[in-house]
Amino acid sequence: MMQKTILITGASSGFGAMTARALAKAGHTVYASMRDPSARGAAVAEMENFARDAGVALKTVALDVTSDASAQAAIRHILGEAGQLDVLIHNAGHMGFGPAEAFSPEQLAQLYDVNVVGTQRVNRATLPHMRSLGRGQMIWVGSSSTRGGTPPFLAPYFAAKAGMDALAQSYALELARFGIETTIVVPGAFTKGTEHFHHAAAPADTERADAYWAGPYADVDQKVLTGLASLEPVDADPAEIARAIVDLVAMPHGSRPFRVHIDPSDDGAAIVNGVADRVRAQLMERIGLADLLHPKA
Repeated sequence: MMQKTILITGASSGFGAMTARALAKAGHTVYASMRDPSARGAAVAEMENFARDAGVALKTVALDVTSDASAQAAIRHILGEAGQLDVLIHNAGHMGFGPAEAFSPEQLAQLYDVNVVGTQRVNRATLPHMRSLGRGQMIWVGSSSTRGGTPPFLAPYFAAKAGMDALAQSYALELARFGIETTIVVPGAFTKGTEHFHHAAAPADTERADAYWAGPYADVDQKVLTGLASLEPVDADPAEIARAIVDLVAMPHGSRPFRVHIDPSDDGAAIVNGVADRVRAQLMERIGLADLLHPKA
């Protein structure tokens, strides 16, 4: 197996931390980034202890996806230390839960900044290097919410993840001739095993939120959460995301799927994405750009 240097954003917990450990165990050099390692003492210590005990190359690096300077500094550090970067995994994200109207415009912009604009900052820091290599791999950790069932009270997060998905699709076409291969990993709504829902932002406008929660939508928030949890099989394991990414990294260049769904609840995203991605491919074929659907060898 070829050892690769990998950066994963938002790796202090959840899918990011699981994936960082799994990739390191698979023999890669992994940079697990987090916004402020000094404020994440427990997460950093856990990573360091894991690296020492397992004898793997797992390192933490400061990277705040909402800061251009931070993204540029993180990539300079990795390239200065490792010499190259082979795989970029966009995993950083943040969720909001509550009535859409009750989120301030500033909150909505912040969720877009983390989930969408943050990927642009990291791409602009990374891609000049990958393009100069003439090869690379980008993995975007999306969400089944962009095309599957969409319950209420998650609108800001769903909208942001849909924006990220659209950006990933265009980047895939624009990077193919540079030999950079793209996969969008699509997790379902894992309600256990991560802190995704627990750390979700609440609406800033509590008065408007109460108009929903103390009014005709009094029980809907709990029905959303318990309903999503009830759809999840008892053996649903969020570590499946990490294992899927390890498999993607190990695949030969040019053979990787454009999307991988890991959705134990089966909310329908795989069906809708299958149709949408085929329409996308057909359009590229019709306008004479079918070569952009696959990375240059």
